[in-house]
Amino acid sequence: MGGVWVFNDGITKLIENPLAVPINENNMTGVKRKVLVHLASNEAMTSHEILEQKLREAGWTRYWDGDTSLRQYHKSDCCCDLISLPKSFAYMKSMHMYDIVVKNPNAFRVRDM
Repeated sequence: MGGVWVFNDGITKLIENPLAVPINENNMTGVKRKVLVHLASNEAMTSHEILEQKLREAGWTRYWDGDTSLRQYHKSDCCCDLISLPKSFAYMKSMHMYDIVVKNPNAFRVRDM
């Protein structure tokens, strides 16, 4: 039998899946979530439209000839860097965020929510 034993108010309870227990009212999964933050404005990127605007300011342009299931951006100065993101912003993962940070270290950071 797997799980975590929790002692609360004199009651011991076995929680089978501890990651499914809410850690606070904003995060119901129990997993720390990450957010991509634009450093100059201290704004969290919450949609592709906001992110695309900030990437454009950093010299990135939308790449239209690639995979249609992705949103891709390339540097307009003949650089070979390419940022590939899921088409739906809801499927953004920390690996996508860190890819943006590595290619734009002075413009973005990944932080815990």
